[in-house]
Amino acid sequence: MNPLLLTHFTATSCAGRGLEATLAALSAARSGLAPCDFEGAALRTFTGRVAGIEDAPIRAELAEFDCRNNRLAQLAMTQDAFDERVREAIERYDAQRIGVFMGTSTAGILETELAYQRRDAQTGALPADFNYATTHNPYSLAGFVRAYFGLRGPAVSVSSACSSGAKVFGSARRMLETGLIDAAVVGGVDTLCLTTLYGFNSLELLAPGPCKPFDVKRDGISIGEAAAFGLLERDAAGHADDDTIRLLGIGESSDAYHMSSPHPEGLGARMAMEQALASAGLDAGDIGYVNLHGTATPSNDAAESRALTSLFYRVPCSSTKGATGHTLGAAGALEAVIAALALRHQMIPAGATTSEPDPALGLDYVLETRGAPLRAVLSNSFGFGGTNCSLVFGRKGAGSA
Repeated sequence: MNPLLLTHFTATSCAGRGLEATLAALSAARSGLAPCDFEGAALRTFTGRVAGIEDAPIRAELAEFDCRNNRLAQLAMTQDAFDERVREAIERYDAQRIGVFMGTSTAGILETELAYQRRDAQTGALPADFNYATTHNPYSLAGFVRAYFGLRGPAVSVSSACSSGAKVFGSARRMLETGLIDAAVVGGVDTLCLTTLYGFNSLELLAPGPCKPFDVKRDGISIGEAAAFGLLERDAAGHADDDTIRLLGIGESSDAYHMSSPHPEGLGARMAMEQALASAGLDAGDIGYVNLHGTATPSNDAAESRALTSLFYRVPCSSTKGATGHTLGAAGALEAVIAALALRHQMIPAGATTSEPDPALGLDYVLETRGAPLRAVLSNSFGFGGTNCSLVFGRKGAGSA
């Protein structure tokens, strides 16, 4: 594929607001997970909650979009001057030439949960002020981001479970390569809600403490919430330098093995990684770090390990979900930003909360953040139903760039 420039990016999660705070947490291998205190959730687990969302309403002219998910999106877009960079892109390309591609799994479903609690006792009708289309609807996120910037290009929401925030890069790339748009705002946002927390609890997948990806004592996931965004532009944009992060390769697959379990040998995951490397024009040995999907469940981590070790030999790797929690539909975008930070700062982030990597998995799992001369990194995102996506990012001179 033709490389694309990731000219600007930002992320907000329980690890911190914006790039500086996120980098500090990763550098110190510090986890943002804490005992669950989400209203209405009486569960023995840890979550990655972002403080302050309740106090950050949507700006007045966009009030119809007001929900927890869109509030977090707005909060994140104002970090690292990301909103200013998008407005500068509008000046360069025009509002109708910039697309919006957003990943989410549950969108604003919390608004429906809250509305259901306020339904009419006699008729069961939901309250008149509940607006499904601009809150709960999965398109709400893309619609909100489009309205926030006043964009008039195509807008798409991708909801493919935990690969959603990675697959948006593929959707954006296809429209950029066909010439339908000149730039794309990509991202993923997912927020805590009772449906998610109790749903994963019913599957017996929640860890009682902070999740421990790839640890010999791993025992489940910690649900987090996050918003991450990037601005993609063509490599011929003329304002890139040698340090600009490039999207070099994308791989997507669907193993369709089971509704909630990966193929035990990680066949779909391997296909996604192989395609990402091929589209980047790279060999496995060119990758200096892999950000693993790493949910911290016994079966998922084992399957991903089998896929990884079938392609790579002792590549340094880690899952950053110990720092952020599993942010579901936002995870792919959040971890794409983390991969970009690793390249920008030439470091391999440690797997926070993991203390004893499972030797049976055969990984070179990084326990302490360290410097490294990285030219290309790979980020994995795998979702329910076997929907998989791998992304390769690099610096100038890597792969087909």
